[in-house]
Amino acid sequence: MSRLKQQYETNGFFGIGILNVQEEHNIGTLWRSAYILGASFIFTIDKKYKKQTSDVTKAWTKIPLYHYDSFEDFRANLPYATKLIGVEMTEGAVELAEFDHPARAAYLLGCETSGLSSEIISQCHSTIVLPGHFSLNVAVTGSIVMYDRSAKTQARLPQQAS
Repeated sequence: MSRLKQQYETNGFFGIGILNVQEEHNIGTLWRSAYILGASFIFTIDKKYKKQTSDVTKAWTKIPLYHYDSFEDFRANLPYATKLIGVEMTEGAVELAEFDHPARAAYLLGCETSGLSSEIISQCHSTIVLPGHFSLNVAVTGSIVMYDRSAKTQARLPQQAS
């Protein structure tokens, strides 16, 4: 048996999703950003996805969309060795600018009105927070997190000669 010889730019992946989303148009906007910024999968917990006019790229046709009935169902089906990263304004959360994104991650956003519960936060491998003293729109927050991951990942890759 031979060893794998293929070289990849990165040996990782990430997914992003929302727990109990309140404003459904946020799902489509987040999915559009997820597709553009390189997410490997997208997911919902507690609320099923309905086609969104805000998802002009139809991301659900390009990357897998998973739905979980509960957080427990989601947690039990995380891909092997994937770190769960909660995005929440909570004590002890790491500032996004200082966060080192793991190679394999699932980013979990809460709804804008109630966020992630302390029970869910305690089950995350890490929790990150964006700057500011008030909650941003959930689709904006997720887009910023994915951009930060993309920018930091690109910075670590060897630069190709022109």
